[in-house]
Amino acid sequence: MVTNKYLKWLSETDGYWWTDSAEYDTMDQAIENGATGVTTNPILVQKSLYAFSDFWRPYLKSAEGLSGDEKAEEIIRCITVEIAKKFQPIYEETNGVQGYVCAQVNPKKQGDTAAMIEMGRRLAAWAPNIAVKVPATAAGLRAIEELAAEGITTVGTVSFTTPQAVAIAAAQQRGIDRCRAAGKKPGAAFSVIMVGRLDDYLRDVAKDMQADVAESDIIQAGTAAIKKAQAICTERGYEAKLMPAGMRGGYHAVALAGADMTFSLSAGILTALGKETEFEYHIQEPVSAETIANLNKIPEFVRAYNVENLAEEEFISFGASQRTLSQFVEAGWNSIAAFKL
Repeated sequence: MVTNKYLKWLSETDGYWWTDSAEYDTMDQAIENGATGVTTNPILVQKSLYAFSDFWRPYLKSAEGLSGDEKAEEIIRCITVEIAKKFQPIYEETNGVQGYVCAQVNPKKQGDTAAMIEMGRRLAAWAPNIAVKVPATAAGLRAIEELAAEGITTVGTVSFTTPQAVAIAAAQQRGIDRCRAAGKKPGAAFSVIMVGRLDDYLRDVAKDMQADVAESDIIQAGTAAIKKAQAICTERGYEAKLMPAGMRGGYHAVALAGADMTFSLSAGILTALGKETEFEYHIQEPVSAETIANLNKIPEFVRAYNVENLAEEEFISFGASQRTLSQFVEAGWNSIAAFKL
């Protein structure tokens, strides 16, 4: 087992980290290095399914004879349940604080609240330590609140902006409060910002509009958004833990080190962090006013950074949201459904 000193240190701070992978053979090493959960999505399941098809096929007998969405959901269930077994001891040891494995609702249902609630209930029943991922659309927020009100652990995902992360946490809090008022134990709550995917989107927008914004500023956009969201959620007393995801370099995690967040870390980021030699907190360091001023030259950053500039009904059409949802449908969900058993 290769010891990653930075990950070990990170797991000893106020935060936790989850492995952003569905590759079964990496789970033990991740746990040894402090991982306390798994953030899968349709694309990650698809990658693991096709890359390790001989390993997974024996687990997929129940999907034989199915097709379309029903087949995709059953394949995801089979893979997710096996991974969840690895993390259930952590779930039990922490009394449900950690130890979760994510399962995401059908990304083709991004605007259908009722369908996402119905599916979220099915996903939650797969294992005691399932965290149900729901996209941060207006319909998704309604689903998140209802699922949280039923005591289900939720992860608001397909989220790239301060307004989305705050809206997710607010919906989860409403659900948690309703759950307690009904005399039930609430689940955990996690609110995602895909920090690197915001950077990617703004980079393209800046090039398209020929904005004079340096790359050194662009790569801090997601960090600025999640730091602002953290401050707002803390001030409002929301119980949700923010989850930085979609990182593009170790610098994203380093800039947030020491935060009371749950980090979602892909294989590339794990490797990059293994080379880090500095073990210091940076969460309290603000992104500079100069960088924010430069990023404000991009109107889409203004929408992404300020809570009042992106309404909930606009979440579904935000550029990064549509990019990612399309990828989840085509490269993830539909490809899983097409897998030859």
